[in-house]
Amino acid sequence: MALDPPTMLTITIALAAAAALYLAIEWRSVREPSLLFWSAGFATITVGCTLALLRSSGLLLIGIWFANGLLVTAHWLFLLGVGRFTQTQLSRGWYLVFVVWLALLVVPEEPQWSKLMLLVNSLLVALLALKASALLRPHGKSLSVGAVQLRYVLLMHGLFYVAKAITAVVPGTLIDLAAFRGQIIQISLVEGAMAIMLIALSMTGTERYRREKRIARLAARDPLTALYNRRALEVRAPRLLEDVSATRPGALLLIDIDNFKLVNDLFGHSAGDRLLVDLSEMIRAVLPTGALAARLGGDEFVILLNNAPTERILALGGALREQFRQAAAQLFPTPAPVTLSIGANLFDQPPGSLTALIEQSDSALYASKRGGRDSIRVVDRTAAAGEPLHTP
Repeated sequence: MALDPPTMLTITIALAAAAALYLAIEWRSVREPSLLFWSAGFATITVGCTLALLRSSGLLLIGIWFANGLLVTAHWLFLLGVGRFTQTQLSRGWYLVFVVWLALLVVPEEPQWSKLMLLVNSLLVALLALKASALLRPHGKSLSVGAVQLRYVLLMHGLFYVAKAITAVVPGTLIDLAAFRGQIIQISLVEGAMAIMLIALSMTGTERYRREKRIARLAARDPLTALYNRRALEVRAPRLLEDVSATRPGALLLIDIDNFKLVNDLFGHSAGDRLLVDLSEMIRAVLPTGALAARLGGDEFVILLNNAPTERILALGGALREQFRQAAAQLFPTPAPVTLSIGANLFDQPPGSLTALIEQSDSALYASKRGGRDSIRVVDRTAAAGEPLHTP
């Protein structure tokens, strides 16, 4: 089968339709707006290429002007999809693309009409593709393999259309859009089919990577407070604990809410959930750079940090207790005060395991509770260790 223009258009129609369908199915499962825009773009290419086949029937307005206008529209949808993916707000000036294309309706059909049509179409597509590629620049953040690939595919696609625009103004170049005559038109049909495959694969890989990262992030987070869960803490703790030394002691604070059951009994479990969320936000607010915070379960939280002398631990624990005490008293007044008990374990050598470290802090926590609650008990296991501290 010869790869003549009608055959290439038929192949392009099949590829674009398959890409549109696949991305639409992906969108139904993950509801990412960028997928919907990209799917609509490929669907638009499908319709545009189908209309382009009508040129052989003499329907030039539909087969050339309208079909190429849909090609511009498809790339505009691609740009919108990239904008949503990168969370970039596009200016309204991009709607002028359609104004420029509509202006071609008043251009008389003279010998240079095909060249003018190809020139404007190529420049508009190039502008949209290059802008989409520019939006995918890392901006200081690493991109997924799919996003990087999409960026460079759009860049090469845009540069190809720049070359098409240059060709259109070269004297003596044969360009006949009505009959698909001219070498640049033949090359463009081949490039279009290849670009569809590469762009579709890149877009799919881009969103799949984002979805996998989101799933991994959700798996590492407590669903209520969005703090790390215990499993995620165990994965991330070793790197932090490696930096512990005599000059940079580490500390683990185990935090438990006193009289939390009273809130659930008197105000309902939704009130208890709200209090847990409030506490998690307070923990984030006081969390030093590089420290880790997690919810172990129930009303028990943990903070793990390094470069933490005793004074810093007491200041952090005191600020957290004071803020929580005031918030709980204002939101949920109870017969017994709802406060925090904290058990802290200070160490200057990496522990054998995180579990052992938590168990040691757990002993300090219960010592705090036995001592009257609403306090912090610090157990210093550093080389310069003194007696355990109890701060009411």
